[in-house]
Amino acid sequence: MRLLRSDRGRTRPAPAPVALKLLVAGGFGVGKTTLVGAVSEIRPLRTEELLTEAGRPVDDTSGVEGKRTTTVAMDFGRITLREDLVLYLFGTPGQDRFWFLWDELARGALGAVVLADTRRLQDCFAAVDYFERRGIPFTLAVNCFDGAARYPEEDVRAALDLDPGVPVILCDAREKESVKGVLVSVVEQRFAELADRAG
Repeated sequence: MRLLRSDRGRTRPAPAPVALKLLVAGGFGVGKTTLVGAVSEIRPLRTEELLTEAGRPVDDTSGVEGKRTTTVAMDFGRITLREDLVLYLFGTPGQDRFWFLWDELARGALGAVVLADTRRLQDCFAAVDYFERRGIPFTLAVNCFDGAARYPEEDVRAALDLDPGVPVILCDAREKESVKGVLVSVVEQRFAELADRAG
């Protein structure tokens, strides 16, 4: 246990860090597992299975032809942003048939990241709709895949019909610092909303 020294020389236990839960959502093959793995300070829990011929009719792999596995329950990781602030990351499965898990994963979440791929932008509509309907704040993070076209933030916002208050950020789900910027955006957005309500 870490101890803090008070002004009078006595020691007292340091307060436990605040733990916050964030979801990472988006379409099939958009990079959710990669994002969680890039930033997690623990070995991430992954529930991936090989794609099979049986799933081929329901798993659209156009644009992600090299994808060989898929998340069937969730990804889980942890990152310490500050000594007193820890984020627990829960990556959701991307296919429709696993959406029954989302309500359970969303319970108690501070906010979410909706990961988007400009080659398959329509795949994130369902995640955007899910969080808007439930009033869960989210940041839209455009995963900049190699070779994918880059679009200005306002074009992405217009294509998805996002509210002006939803942050839109370009990121690389493979790079830790890029992912940290996305997560900080979600936390800052939520804290700003809570401050507005309190004020």
